[in-house]
Amino acid sequence: MQIEQAQKRIEELRQIIREHDYRYYVLDDPIVSDEQYDQWMRELLKLEEQFPQFVTPDSPTQRVGGEPLPFFTKVEHSSPMLSLANAFDEQDLRDFDQRVQKAAQGMPVHYVCELKIDGLAVSLRYHEGRFQLGATRGDGQIGEDITQNLKTIRSLPLRLNKPVTLEVRGEAFMPKKEFERLNAERAKKGEPLFANPRNAGAGSLRQLDPKLAAERSLDLFLYGIGSRQLDEELTTHLEMLDYLAELGFKVNPHRRRVSKIEEVYQYIEEWDKKRTSLPYEIDGIVIKVDDLTLREKMGSTAKNPRWAIAYKFRAEEAVTILREIEVKVGRTGAVTPTAILDPVSLAGTTVKRASLHNEDMIREKGIMLGDHVIVKKAGDIIPEVVGVIVEKRTGKERPYQMPTHCPECKSKLVHLDEEVTLRCIHPACPAQTREGIIHFVSRGAMNIDGLGEKVVTQLFTHGLVRDVADLYYLSKEDLLALERMGEKSVQNLLTAIEASKQNSLEKLIFGLGIRFVGAKGAKILAKHFVTIEAFLQATEEELLSLDEIGPKMASSILAYIQQPEVKQMIARLKAAGVKMVYTGPVDAPKTGDNYFSGKTVVVTGTLSQMSRKEATQLLESLGANVTNSVSKKTDLLVAGEKAGSKLQKAKSLGIPILDEASFLMKLPK
Repeated sequence: MQIEQAQKRIEELRQIIREHDYRYYVLDDPIVSDEQYDQWMRELLKLEEQFPQFVTPDSPTQRVGGEPLPFFTKVEHSSPMLSLANAFDEQDLRDFDQRVQKAAQGMPVHYVCELKIDGLAVSLRYHEGRFQLGATRGDGQIGEDITQNLKTIRSLPLRLNKPVTLEVRGEAFMPKKEFERLNAERAKKGEPLFANPRNAGAGSLRQLDPKLAAERSLDLFLYGIGSRQLDEELTTHLEMLDYLAELGFKVNPHRRRVSKIEEVYQYIEEWDKKRTSLPYEIDGIVIKVDDLTLREKMGSTAKNPRWAIAYKFRAEEAVTILREIEVKVGRTGAVTPTAILDPVSLAGTTVKRASLHNEDMIREKGIMLGDHVIVKKAGDIIPEVVGVIVEKRTGKERPYQMPTHCPECKSKLVHLDEEVTLRCIHPACPAQTREGIIHFVSRGAMNIDGLGEKVVTQLFTHGLVRDVADLYYLSKEDLLALERMGEKSVQNLLTAIEASKQNSLEKLIFGLGIRFVGAKGAKILAKHFVTIEAFLQATEEELLSLDEIGPKMASSILAYIQQPEVKQMIARLKAAGVKMVYTGPVDAPKTGDNYFSGKTVVVTGTLSQMSRKEATQLLESLGANVTNSVSKKTDLLVAGEKAGSKLQKAKSLGIPILDEASFLMKLPK
């Protein structure tokens, strides 16, 4: 075959395969046999092997390929992927409707109701119609690049029907049948089962080897556009969904436009009854304002759009027998009881364990070993025991007593500061050390892919790690000696450990697991101190001068950094090459020539001229430090309409207050 003929036939075959992929995976309406489809695919593969110069990334043959990744790279979203505020009853929906009606100022309001798919939110970028990049939601600002894994989803088009450039948002999920098949296969191999389709789907998309992701038949529904460069003028959400379908995306067909909040609730009740009949899991209904102009007017908070809300279905409940109570010691020494249950089906999964929270809960609910208990899934995810059916007691039930000594190190358990939680305070407790290492390698901390709970437990059991610094001294030989660790897995893990050395200081501080210091507190500390040496020399006065660092957190930080063992561990981390410098974004320079420069400001209430987020960005650009809470350190409160408790607190503390008009007058001209 001549080159020109080959190129023409390759394009013909690609177009034919794309059309039939769309009919099969998006429309669920195949019109050719599998045999015919396979014949076209074989012909295309053969031609691309003969003429490799014509292979392109959007060819149907390129859905699975490439070597396993050592780790996922970070991706900044073109616009934030905000989460949705939740509604749990009809009153929550009516409150939402009132806020929308007020913003509409008498204009007709319509809502679009959609099924809330229980999957993993993803962002997809297309350049001139070709799939370019796909990422997880992450923290809403920055996600992880999972392009190669997303390409394995056959309902995701590698080339759109129009050469447009845009970023779209959707939900990737695992259908129920695939979840059942996967768990049956894992059961045969003696591997742990996935808890639910959502976890299985998310785990599949976070496989470092795309070939493993391809073995699991995931699917995808699109629900919105993040950013776009389009000629089409879209005015409603329904038009947007129809446009996505025109481009070749799979859009959920069970959407409905309504004009009254009562119709929204009817839609919710309808699908609450029908949801078990769907081939995929849903955990609620999403309600969005249809008019895009009204949506833009309503804007968003820092976390949620004001023009949408997610109604969460009531948690399903089941009855089973509580056979035993097992306690686990966490990284802070907290002892948590867990109910061991007779297996019971709940919200599409088999539940064998459920949370009991603490000793007081066991006492308050009168829980006894052998009791028939009511179990529900909080948010359809975490099983917990919510009650006892006393009427079913036979007299054989036994009271349960929490242990008086740590199940791991045998030291006496105590209650600190009159708190409910029982704790082990032995500094060398192996359970706390192990859990601390698991926290250190987690995604929010040092983010070392491949170091899950099981691998850490193996390392700890074999005496290969005793603190987090030991992780950076592991050798290839150490890891190959572990169960189920092959050459490739070991190399990927060593690469991920090496990559984690480059993390900014806030990741390390958070990973250290200092009590009361969360991810936000770690970032405040890292931004202020910049280096680990400065942090280790912190004084109480300096810590308390920082916004959002109170006496409790300051005391915990000082107690931690003053331990000789901590300083030795930090020295070993540094010797291993772990970066200990803050490399994140710095604050805007304080210009000193405006009213707000250098002031600590809180913005509260509703502003008419701009959103609170826009006001915050403006103030920060003028050199102000904008915080969320009012305290003695606050210099100024900007109060819009319906300002509540923050306004009252500012008045009680004598803090200067500006209404919106005064705030605008103070801005530099």
